[in-house]
Amino acid sequence: MRRILGIDPGSRITGFGVVEIDANQHQYITSGCIRTQGDVLAERLKEIFDGLLEIVATYKPDEMVIERVFMHRNADSALKLGQARGAAICACTTHSLPVHEYSPREIKQAVVGKGSASKEQVQHMVQAMLALSASPQADAADALAAALCHAHMSQGLAAMQGVKGKRGGRLR
Repeated sequence: MRRILGIDPGSRITGFGVVEIDANQHQYITSGCIRTQGDVLAERLKEIFDGLLEIVATYKPDEMVIERVFMHRNADSALKLGQARGAAICACTTHSLPVHEYSPREIKQAVVGKGSASKEQVQHMVQAMLALSASPQADAADALAAALCHAHMSQGLAAMQGVKGKRGGRLR
């Protein structure tokens, strides 16, 4: 059994979600958003850091998954997003959690089956996959989707470990 913390970083709203994986079973543990206050970026980054420290201490995940930075139209936004990611990663590595990263496209592909899926499609699939009674808030759904993506990818890699190798396109 593994507990995975998914994070959808943002300088104003950072989504988080924790799922527990046992074989092919996915169990929802918690999700939500860290909503930062104020105009000073350094203070918002500290809120993200402190909030995630508390989440890690409370829910004790085994590993962490975070969305990779993608280039926004606005370079300033991309830089702030990168700093929010850094605060989140530092909070988790303080507890020695392994960090895994996936692009937004990879996450959507793993959860919805389409890399260009809308936020609503991600929310719907997360709700269905985790048997939630209501659709999670968009940022929390993205964080849960990241955790589910990693669960699927790592299960696929674990299944492939039994394969010795390929020769000429055929298994040996």
